[in-house]
Amino acid sequence: MKLILTFLAILMAQTSWADTLVPVRTIRAKQIISAEDLAYKSVDIAGAFSDPADVVGQEARVSLYAGRPVRPGDIGPPAIVERNDLVTLKFRRGGLLIATEGRSLGRGSEGEIIRAMNLSSRTTISGRISADGSIEVR
Repeated sequence: MKLILTFLAILMAQTSWADTLVPVRTIRAKQIISAEDLAYKSVDIAGAFSDPADVVGQEARVSLYAGRPVRPGDIGPPAIVERNDLVTLKFRRGGLLIATEGRSLGRGSEGEIIRAMNLSSRTTISGRISADGSIEVR
């Protein structure tokens, strides 16, 4: 019994408690996170955020519940293209640029790959979202 208590004392002495960011209220998916939505909680969670600068202004990808740590997969940059938005589809090869109108079939932020439909041909394609909201087709 004394050995177990000694082991537990050593284990607890080596455990480092860090301040982890947790929501103070439930944040629904697709909502932008503000500084007022966050608080610190002393818990030891690997991979959880501890710096508010990494979280504020990001969009919740899933529902975030009060008191639970915020992890990298739970948030991301805000979406700039919504489902059913009219978008410009761009194809570039060398000096050639072909642009046409399309409809997004998903939502996403800059750099993400989503599907879209070319409105002229009704063909479904995949492309990467650009900063201006257009979709680069490859």
